Amino acid sequence: MDFLRRLRGYFLAGIVVTAPIGITIWLAWWFVALVDGWVTPFLPSMFNPSSYLPFRVPGVGLLAAFITITFIGALAANLVGRTLLRYWETLLGRMPVIRSIYKATKQIFQTALAQSGSNFRQVGLVEYPRRGTYVVVFVARELDGSEIGLPAGESYFSAFMPTTPNPTSGFLFFLRKDEVRILDMTVEDGAKLVISAGLVTPTTVSQHLPGVPKIEKDVVDVLLKRSPEEKPANGNGGTTENGGKRKSTPRKSKTTARKAASSRRTKA
Repeated sequence: MDFLRRLRGYFLAGIVVTAPIGITIWLAWWFVALVDGWVTPFLPSMFNPSSYLPFRVPGVGLLAAFITITFIGALAANLVGRTLLRYWETLLGRMPVIRSIYKATKQIFQTALAQSGSNFRQVGLVEYPRRGTYVVVFVARELDGSEIGLPAGESYFSAFMPTTPNPTSGFLFFLRKDEVRILDMTVEDGAKLVISAGLVTPTTVSQHLPGVPKIEKDVVDVLLKRSPEEKPANGNGGTTENGGKRKSTPRKSKTTARKAASSRRTKA
């Protein structure tokens, strides 16, 4: 039984080590193959190593896509590129359905990739859907109530409540500042908490939840030590019920008693 239990432990440990590596390699290979399948057919034969090699070279399409996107970005950064982009957006703006899709997609990418944008900076807890039940939210920014049609002068948080295990979907909330418990946690740790369905819990969360005490290291050390009542009695004795030390009566050894008895006989 001990051998089977140890073998089971080794197998589970192997899964913990190899599963993340295997999934990462598979996702990376799938992404490279997907981009290659899209871009490689448009490459000229002279730029495609697979056309004159006996085997297919993976990643050629991904490299070509990276170079093309970088070139387009550099072109759009100068005056000529901005002029061409403005004409292109004007053309798309005249198409009934295409303009809505283009504007929505552009706004999403600008919000997600812009360095000066208001990205998620804090993680908080909100009582939802009832009191005593808490959900994790990502705070985007602080705004005034007048910006969203509420009374002016009141500060609100724009918070996003993600769903588990897919944090890309969720709900948008506008909450007063006193209704959000800001956690001492990074956005990455909050995302791990949501994706893992609470299995990966940072220790800093416990200090913000009511009724869940945070056990510090020194408290653990005290709990692991033996209580005063369990300590063996020493020369000073044990402890009394009220915590004070009681005086111990020294016991005379047998040799001391014999010497005292012989001295009394001699004197007699």
